[in-house]
Amino acid sequence: MKKDDFLYDEFLICTVREADEEDKKFLEDYISTQESNGKNIYYPARDTLQIDITGGYYICSDNCEAIQKSKEIAIYWTQKSQGTKFDLGEAFLLHKNEDKKIKLINRKKVEEIVKEQKKKGIEKSFEMVVLRLDNLAKE
Repeated sequence: MKKDDFLYDEFLICTVREADEEDKKFLEDYISTQESNGKNIYYPARDTLQIDITGGYYICSDNCEAIQKSKEIAIYWTQKSQGTKFDLGEAFLLHKNEDKKIKLINRKKVEEIVKEQKKKGIEKSFEMVVLRLDNLAKE
């Protein structure tokens, strides 16, 4: 896509259905800060119709289109969300093919998860992937 083709500054990959009050507060604060700084944020809980007679196909399609039309991706990572993993896969393809930046907005939490994983001898995880993507986004 050309620079002028983007409709959004960021697509926010995050839990929707499984979001608890702490998640919602963090996300609302993040979005408020970004939007007060003039950024146009695509927030699936607000911007994607969550009623879907196809069982989720339209939600995935709408999010895929919005991910493509976003300059970069911001991730709020939790281990409980299946949709986050799906959206990450879509974003990862654009990262590899178009060098789309993918940043992590709750890095400290993810670092804590990875620390525990490494104690258990876990050598690879989605959490390790999103940390790497965040590092690459900062380069």
